[in-house]
Amino acid sequence: MSMLLKSELSLSNQPGMETALVRTRCLVILGLLLANCSRAQEIGAVTLLRESSLRLIRGASMFRGIEGMRLRLGDVLETGSTMTAQAQLELAGSAIVELGPSTQVYLFSQTETATEIVLLKGWLKGETTSGNCRYLNSRLSVATKGGNVVMHVHENAADAFVERGSVSVTFRSGVTMTSSPQKIFFASRVSQPDAAMGRPSQEFTNGMPICFRDILPSRLSRFAGKTAPEPESDHVVSYPEVAQLLTLPPSWREGLVVRFKPRLENREFRRAIEAHIGILPEWKPALDPEQYKSGAAHP
Repeated sequence: MSMLLKSELSLSNQPGMETALVRTRCLVILGLLLANCSRAQEIGAVTLLRESSLRLIRGASMFRGIEGMRLRLGDVLETGSTMTAQAQLELAGSAIVELGPSTQVYLFSQTETATEIVLLKGWLKGETTSGNCRYLNSRLSVATKGGNVVMHVHENAADAFVERGSVSVTFRSGVTMTSSPQKIFFASRVSQPDAAMGRPSQEFTNGMPICFRDILPSRLSRFAGKTAPEPESDHVVSYPEVAQLLTLPPSWREGLVVRFKPRLENREFRRAIEAHIGILPEWKPALDPEQYKSGAAHP
């Protein structure tokens, strides 16, 4: 364990110390240590950051993202709200992913067959040349290899436009469709049937970021041989900053309790979890470990 972390923990045991402040500092340090230990899970890099701040949730801390930094599984990225905000990610397997303004993604998993990215909100353009990539959302998900797709998620709606190649689109209902010249635009709306059309809607075309109209050239060579910069730690996360992540479909939020459990030391975070326990049942053992220690009670 880091000597710095040990010293902070020893301080928290001393009478009269502000333990809440010390624990917060410990969380930040622990987050940095875990980040350094997870380099084996690096899956790509941010190769372009234009007209945008980039917020990064890594571990249980918020960081300021920077161009050239390495990406790791579990990272949550959010671009700024300016109309020209743009970030380009380049992932293992020759996948290039471009993020538009006010866009949030969760780098969910990577297997031998595919990289999976959850699009929480906003605009995403993905292009693959050889590897497989899956772009997930609770309303529709897209699987592509050697294709080019644009996705938009807003409120209770999700759209996918296949610019090139062939992709497989799975709707919330479980219905799966493969794109073709007659079906290149897929839309999912609340209280409306899922739809597949031969052209994107006018609303989609008008709202698509201008930068998405261009081909996505690789920029990895610009960073070859250079030491990747580290993002700057800003603060430990609050409940509102991770609320959407915690309420993803159950199969996508595995491991999030362990990841954010230390934040229960924060009174506001704990109260928020307690207030939403009806939709977050997996948090019950973390809130009351004594009750579940014997194995008599189950979440």
